[in-house]
Amino acid sequence: MGALWIAHVTVTDEESYARYAALATKAIADHGGTFIARGGRFVQLEGKARPRNVVARFPSVEIAESCYNSAEYQQALSHARGASERELMIVETDE
Repeated sequence: MGALWIAHVTVTDEESYARYAALATKAIADHGGTFIARGGRFVQLEGKARPRNVVARFPSVEIAESCYNSAEYQQALSHARGASERELMIVETDE
């Protein structure tokens, strides 16, 4: 089964977050992830709205989690900490 990596983000430091995005893009691609959405128009129906929403597809929950825990992604994440407020989850799909 596939998996979706879903992030809801408020960027507070554009420069640092840009460094995160560049490194994270590579880490995600290296783990077989492909982006479905990166920002763009959205309609918030419930809960707290965040201006940036990102969805990436991975081959499995395990691979998505492995990406998150990889040294490469953790290095990227060091630039997002303090530069954003975010929620991130992995959701299994039936694909």
